[in-house]
Amino acid sequence: MRGEVLVLENVVKVYKASGVETQALKGISLKIYRGDFIAIMGPSGSGKTTLLNIMGLLDKPTSGRVLIDGIEASRLSSSELARIRNYKIGFVFQFFNLVNRLTVLENIEMPLIPRGIPRPKRVEMATAALIKAAGDPSWLPKKPSQLSGGQQQRVAIARAIVGEPEILLADEPTGNIDTASSKIVVNTFKKLNEAGATIVVVTHNPEVAHCTQKIYIIRDGLLVNIVDPDPSKCILSA
Repeated sequence: MRGEVLVLENVVKVYKASGVETQALKGISLKIYRGDFIAIMGPSGSGKTTLLNIMGLLDKPTSGRVLIDGIEASRLSSSELARIRNYKIGFVFQFFNLVNRLTVLENIEMPLIPRGIPRPKRVEMATAALIKAAGDPSWLPKKPSQLSGGQQQRVAIARAIVGEPEILLADEPTGNIDTASSKIVVNTFKKLNEAGATIVVVTHNPEVAHCTQKIYIIRDGLLVNIVDPDPSKCILSA
């Protein structure tokens, strides 16, 4: 059943700094359905990351509504929002956001700790997630700084999926890695989507966007177009 998993209704986001208002989002409405794999594209400053942060309940809109599984986010307490982020949403960032003083294993298992899962089970789940993210279990005792950028991004994906979230949000996930690693990341996303994950990717790279099911074009804080991708332009076709 492809029900709506994430709905934005006329979302506006205004930032205020030194008495100056900047309207990052100017009334965006869209629906993400269970099993979707979409890309969000647009020039720098168009509001893509702001939109993704609001989708992921990391930021609140100035006005408009965000519904996740039919529940309006503004009606939830801070603890309820934190629980939804932990159980339902996984995040992948351009610069990995790994904790360098921790091992790869400790980084991956972090989302599981608030759930009270015993350590042996966390190790088992972290190992399985790293393999699913096209990583190597031999990385587990290492520090992130001992890995390449592409390997670190696979660790970051493992951390994002270790708790089996329903939604995966990725902000420029290939923006800081080479082409070979980008192909591994995109292929991993495709496999996760085929297994049932709903995935939203913000990207500047058309070769990544064309691997998805739909491309949403954002410009000046507005959703200006929805484009069907061309699979022949997908990075995996090269």
